Amino acid sequence: MTPKLPPRRLLAVAAALALIGGQADASNAQSSPTSPVTPVDQACPLGSFHCAPRPLNYAMCRPNALLEFYDPSLGKDASLRETSPTLVQAQHVDSSNQSVYHLSGDVKLQRADQQLQADRIDYNDESTDYDARGNVRYQEAGQLLAASSMRGNTEASRGIANDVRYQMLDARGNGTAGQGQMLDAQHTRYSQATYSTCDVGHHLWEFRAKSITIDKETGVGVARNATMRLGNVPFLYLPYFSFPVDDRRKSGFLYPTVGHTGRSGYEISTPYYLNLAPNYDATLDPRIYSERGAMLAGEFRYLTPGSNGQLNVEYVPNDHGKSDGLADTQGDSRYLVQFSDRTQLWKGWQFVGSYNHASDSSYLYDYGDALSHAAVYTLGSNAAIVGGGKWWNASFGGTIYQNVNPFVTDSGLPYKQLPYAKFSMNVPLSRWLEFGMDTSAVAFRKTSFVDGHREDLYPYLAADFGTSAWFVRPRLAYRYTAYQLGSDYQNYGYYGLLGSGATTPFNRKSPSRSLPIVSLDSGLVFDRSTTLFGNSYTQTLEPRLYYLYVPYRNQNNLPLFDTNVMSFDYWQLFSTNRFSGADRQMDANNLTAALTTRLLDDGGVERVSASIGQIHYFSPQKVLATDWVRSAYVAQLDVQLSDRWRLNSAYQWSPNTRLTDMAAVQLQRRLRTDGVFNFSYRYRRGLLEQYSASVVYPVSERWRLVGAWTYSVKDRESVDALAGVEYDSCCVSLRLVGRSYVNQSYYGIGPAPVGSNLNHRDNAVMFEVVFKGLGSTGGQIDPLLRRDILGYQ
Repeated sequence: MTPKLPPRRLLAVAAALALIGGQADASNAQSSPTSPVTPVDQACPLGSFHCAPRPLNYAMCRPNALLEFYDPSLGKDASLRETSPTLVQAQHVDSSNQSVYHLSGDVKLQRADQQLQADRIDYNDESTDYDARGNVRYQEAGQLLAASSMRGNTEASRGIANDVRYQMLDARGNGTAGQGQMLDAQHTRYSQATYSTCDVGHHLWEFRAKSITIDKETGVGVARNATMRLGNVPFLYLPYFSFPVDDRRKSGFLYPTVGHTGRSGYEISTPYYLNLAPNYDATLDPRIYSERGAMLAGEFRYLTPGSNGQLNVEYVPNDHGKSDGLADTQGDSRYLVQFSDRTQLWKGWQFVGSYNHASDSSYLYDYGDALSHAAVYTLGSNAAIVGGGKWWNASFGGTIYQNVNPFVTDSGLPYKQLPYAKFSMNVPLSRWLEFGMDTSAVAFRKTSFVDGHREDLYPYLAADFGTSAWFVRPRLAYRYTAYQLGSDYQNYGYYGLLGSGATTPFNRKSPSRSLPIVSLDSGLVFDRSTTLFGNSYTQTLEPRLYYLYVPYRNQNNLPLFDTNVMSFDYWQLFSTNRFSGADRQMDANNLTAALTTRLLDDGGVERVSASIGQIHYFSPQKVLATDWVRSAYVAQLDVQLSDRWRLNSAYQWSPNTRLTDMAAVQLQRRLRTDGVFNFSYRYRRGLLEQYSASVVYPVSERWRLVGAWTYSVKDRESVDALAGVEYDSCCVSLRLVGRSYVNQSYYGIGPAPVGSNLNHRDNAVMFEVVFKGLGSTGGQIDPLLRRDILGYQ
């Protein structure tokens, strides 16, 4: 079976769904009519990094009067129509003609999931013709319908209804039609039809079409002379358009987007979707930027039994916008290519690849999505064959990088890894003993920097003894790292070519390092029952000791390919290395002492967690170049005594400098059911000090204010500021958001730009309208609010 890609929502899909009488899928029909959807009773849990989107809220809509004649006992299986008899009920029956019945007084005809009611019905038992007049009401699995009159044939599934009003059952939607014709079981036609999800008789918006034809065999509908209206004002006219009426995808226009940024001006995008095959499709997206000119963007997706991937391309034939940074792009053609693929090769092995490339370093600065993404400084591309089994995994590939910060040179890029090979294994030898190994072999390459090959072998033997009340975990490891530097290695230092008279730190072409790494981790867990504020809790007390020994090795003659000192935090108290990468391994002869206490409620939920720890050094750390006897005190406190608020904090104080090294506080408070407030403070001595606040404040049932702000004390300016308003009604919601932010920054690598601001700002404004039941004119605001406001939904 050929796999199928997920469908893309077309502009007129929902407008047609309400006008497909007789085609409902009974398996998806509800057991009761759709009532107004209420807001989410339970808000997104505090601390969640990603919250589910809010469902469409129809709580402000009035009940639809058409639902009054809904019969919940009626069947839901439309497939039984052909084999089910037609049942007839009426107060008065005239059967003088034994094949034609004249029914009056609460007349009801019922077959399978279909039910027809009227004041009077003439019904031919032999031909199954019917003619209903007066207060006609029709129900089936997918919708309700009212009309002044209706006539047709039940066996042939033909019918004509006049002055139609309808209500969808499996989704909110209603409208009218001057006349509806069911030509047969697969074809219907409507004239003077409307559709809206607003209250009946109070349509803030609606679609109107002179005629709509539905073909259920092909899954295609055709509308002619259609307009979308706001109130009574038409704002979108489509003389002809076709649309899908089921899950089958179809080519057509997607929702347009309109936006504005300070770099590119106003943007208008009108994407067109191409349904090429069930397992591959494409989208063409012509755009106009008022400050830069025309762009053609495209997307191609494919899905095969063993492979899937996506290609995105953006092309600007002639950019007439101004240039900033180191690249002069005015008058040039520019492009962006992004490709990803995952292909199954054989059992346990697959190919994973991605290619990302821009025509110049200023491209994302000029054309980046200002509302949805943070600034991007580097584009990475990777191709690898990866595999794994129960106790092992491996990968073979290469990685390259492109600089896309227009204000710095390529010297700040990471090393290319061409190629690399990695292998890891973890094999249990017994219930308490395991053997493992982490190995890698990488060729590092970078223009104007020393290059070479590195092999890193890291086998270990680890044991785990203990119960729920205690544990002892000894670990013995051995690390061997060897290099083969380039032939001109003596011309380089750690950070590039040497200047005149400078001496290289690399005294050997093939340096190496080998050393053992021994650790012993142990802890106890005590618990007791306690009460706090009248609530019962289980309190734990968890002392922990961690000893680490790593002998010193002089590593000054080793290059720095992919290694940096990691930020010190609580988990670094129990780490074997403060460095990322394999180029440096710290020496150690130290003991960590830590203490943790927790409060668990009766359901096992952690309500309070407090930890503090410190490392005691028995010898100076030569690789890190410190002679401290003790590390900084590291403390953490997390509190969530209710589901309405939570507090997370971390603090580091150094007894060596008697200064605060790091401090962080994050407070989150739920406001009503759909609001949230966040405040945070982040400090890292000599590097960072920022305040951040964000809020979703529900002013009323209809209005919400949103905002986010980040201020850098070090730079004395706002790094990012956002403000917006949201309006919600029965069938329309509006969002207006403005943002001022640092688009790109100079981050201290390479020559600083001369005579210009090191932080380049940009501004963006976006307006979005959501016609409930149809979709929206854009989708850029929601990702931005989710990223900048923790707990937004």
